[in-house]
Amino acid sequence: MTSPTSRRTLLGALLAGGALAAAPTLPRTDHHRPDHHRPGRPPHPARPATRRTGTLFLGTYTSTTPGGTGIGVASYDRSTGGITARTVVTGVENPSYLALHPTGSTLYAVDEQQNGGVTAVALADDGTFRVLGTRATGGAGPCHLSVHPGGRWLFSANYTSGSVAVHPLAADGSVGERTDLVAHSSPAPGPGQDGPHAHQIITAPDGNHILAVDLGTDTVYTYRLDEAHGTLEQLSYAALHPGAGPRHLTFHPDGRHAYLACEVDNTAVVCGYDPATGTLTPGDPQSTGTGSGTSYPAQFLVTADGRFAYLANRGHNSITRYAIEDGGAALRLIDTVSVGGDFPRHTAFSPDGSLLFAANQNSGTVTAFRVDASTGALESVGTAFAEPAAVCVLPM
Repeated sequence: MTSPTSRRTLLGALLAGGALAAAPTLPRTDHHRPDHHRPGRPPHPARPATRRTGTLFLGTYTSTTPGGTGIGVASYDRSTGGITARTVVTGVENPSYLALHPTGSTLYAVDEQQNGGVTAVALADDGTFRVLGTRATGGAGPCHLSVHPGGRWLFSANYTSGSVAVHPLAADGSVGERTDLVAHSSPAPGPGQDGPHAHQIITAPDGNHILAVDLGTDTVYTYRLDEAHGTLEQLSYAALHPGAGPRHLTFHPDGRHAYLACEVDNTAVVCGYDPATGTLTPGDPQSTGTGSGTSYPAQFLVTADGRFAYLANRGHNSITRYAIEDGGAALRLIDTVSVGGDFPRHTAFSPDGSLLFAANQNSGTVTAFRVDASTGALESVGTAFAEPAAVCVLPM
């Protein structure tokens, strides 16, 4: 969330709906489709870039002042990290989180508003963008979505109403009518929470289990997806300590460990994971390296070789670097570096893992860092790119 209360305040003021419009055409600078990674997985090991430039899709809030006007589209230089504006895909209200279809031909966005929705945008090889349509999630304030590795199902997490939804995906990438909606009703909300608040839903690396992180109930739920009917069956849940406020879960490449960013108590948690059962076992809370008080940790990134992890801290405006040790079972805090912006809501690697981008919500900027493959050190590169209310960055 943006602060202890600001997400709820923001959502209370959002307008439902919004007319869909065809997006403008522009010359694409990079026709390369990214390798597909299962949700929560890091990018593949670094490999030579086939083109000098890549594409950044930028999620924004369109209802704030200042705010975005849709999904931003920019180019970035793979060598320098420099970012150049290209266009905006309009017709999506509050597209605060983005995800790609495994084929790379369709982009999905949440419509984070009271009557939540998910929108599909076709990415044509001729450089055009076309909004395919929106479907209701059945909940309020969807803030995260992901595509099942098979490419037939879309998952979304409704923050305000504390539920997760499933939608089928057609051959052309468009979203069908919802097939399931699961409300998180137990355990009871944690201290200071007014109810469940689903913040993330991803497929585990084993491909057989769906994990949903709920900040309000301090819980990570494990589901099995019925791929014939698009329904979720709860198998188990992992309880964090009361008041942890888990936000986002990121897996280690081994598929047996994962890392939780807990935004309410300002901690990081290493979890064990059993691929056979989908059982997640949280460890003890660890420091984010940001000092006392709450710094609203946002999410982890893990390098493809499994050696380093990075945690974005919104209140501290920094990125914490950890060394991953003991085969993924331990984090050793190395340092924190300034993110060069205000309130880093989301971070992402470039497809080759050589660059790290941060979307800084309050400063309305995107900043870039070069990742040292041997030490994991981050070096600021390029110039901060202006994007009002930038809350998600998706590099291609």
